[in-house]
Amino acid sequence: MLKSQLPEENLDVCKESVFSELFAKYSKDLHNFLYYKFGEALNPKDVVQEAFVKLWNNCAKVSYPKAKSFLFTVANNHMLNDIAKNKTATKFRDIKPKSYTVESPEFILEEDEYMQTLQNAINSLSEDLRATFLLNRIDGKKHQEIADMLGISRKAVEKRIYKALSLIREKVDGL
Repeated sequence: MLKSQLPEENLDVCKESVFSELFAKYSKDLHNFLYYKFGEALNPKDVVQEAFVKLWNNCAKVSYPKAKSFLFTVANNHMLNDIAKNKTATKFRDIKPKSYTVESPEFILEEDEYMQTLQNAINSLSEDLRATFLLNRIDGKKHQEIADMLGISRKAVEKRIYKALSLIREKVDGL
């Protein structure tokens, strides 16, 4: 029997014709509700299908007048659960694993001290020497490129780099 022939309370959701009528009646509205509320990222089409599968599996427990509410509640809860799972996954993805090393703590401490001393030595250079040195060693610029950038001769660049290396070596070797 069709919906028009029986009161809504007497319609059996487990009948294929009634279930098909529910699908035709609510699937588009349910999809639009999920899409507008949660966006496309969580696949509202899939959630609509899953909500109708759950309705079919529970059709004996759900009356026809409660079917719409059941579908929207199931779909909404499914999306909220997916959001919670994604937040948890993102939280654990953002946690960096601890880095383990085979070096001894003394080696790591010495390495840190050396790097700090080296950084201090570079920072103590005059501006001209530091700029020339860093352009060459960090940026990988050739002597002629540095000379063109700074408006000096190539020989002056070579002297500055040599002087910077000498001063750095003195401060680092002085450990």
